Amino acid sequence: MSVEWLDQIKWDDKGLVPAIAQDHQTGRVLMVAWMNAEALRLTVEEERAIYWSRSRNRLWRKGEESGHVQKLHELRLDCDADVILLSVEQLGAIACHTGRESCFYRVLRNGSEWETVDDVRRDPDEIYTKKA
Repeated sequence: MSVEWLDQIKWDDKGLVPAIAQDHQTGRVLMVAWMNAEALRLTVEEERAIYWSRSRNRLWRKGEESGHVQKLHELRLDCDADVILLSVEQLGAIACHTGRESCFYRVLRNGSEWETVDDVRRDPDEIYTKKA
């Protein structure tokens, strides 16, 4: 598989690019994460979202702990070639580690306060159980 298309991306100084995951049916933005070249290549090969976790300092297959996998439908590159847009099917209907559909669940009200507008679909403690 040729990976010349990876060379057309403007990676930051850490070799990363922001990646926006969007629901392929509704268009709702589910989350923003980071990808390096390996994560992006594997995302295409495996047809599922694979990110670079800056906190874990390793590849992170979305859903590896929660089961909430993002199945890839389409991949787009913005006009400046420095942001990736993934059109995904969010399996389990939860993208956020808080147990919500989207990480974007707060809305600015009256220009002064963040209001939570989306309910928790599943308690994160049930999703991320500690494994012995």
